[in-house]
Amino acid sequence: MMNASLSSLLAYGFVLGWSVAWPPGPINAEIARRCLARGFWAGYGLILGATCGDVIWALVVALGIGVLLQGPTMHFVLGVVSVALLLFLAFTFLRGAWRSLGGASAATARFESSRASFALGITLALTSPWNIAFWLAAIGRPEMTQLGLAALLVVVAAVVAAVLTWGFVWSGIVLVLRRTASGRAWDVIVRALTGLLMLYFAATSAQRLLTG
Repeated sequence: MMNASLSSLLAYGFVLGWSVAWPPGPINAEIARRCLARGFWAGYGLILGATCGDVIWALVVALGIGVLLQGPTMHFVLGVVSVALLLFLAFTFLRGAWRSLGGASAATARFESSRASFALGITLALTSPWNIAFWLAAIGRPEMTQLGLAALLVVVAAVVAAVLTWGFVWSGIVLVLRRTASGRAWDVIVRALTGLLMLYFAATSAQRLLTG
């Protein structure tokens, strides 16, 4: 890729971004829940925030600072914060499901707003230690850094475009499901399942953190 053309850089970045965006994870799970609860922008706002977090990590790596953050201490600290955040989300959603089951309001409008979605998305992205590892693998390798900063930024832009495209597609799919179901039982089920998923993601993240 030493003499990569613009089209090859864009294709590389887009395929890379799409490949990491679609697999199930906490961000996709929460996008689905928010779209079901509040509509398109509540869910898509999360992917916008997560993408901004990814851009920050990408710029850190592209500028050569990422290597300094790859040490075991930083990896462990970010991992602990990420697991704690996932556990908090699991608690929030399971409590919301329980309250909704009892007829109470399950969540405040502030937590469910589009602004809160953006803030949660960027927080999830910035506290994930594996985001640094991803960007180091994507653009931090010697064969990539030798292309220069401009080429790396092209790849980053293509990755971002792919992630935003996937977020649009996924949010649209969830909106179709939203039109087919409604009611308190649906709300309870979605919140409970999302809470359980967050517990699962927290457990797997903790396991990866402890096993290195």
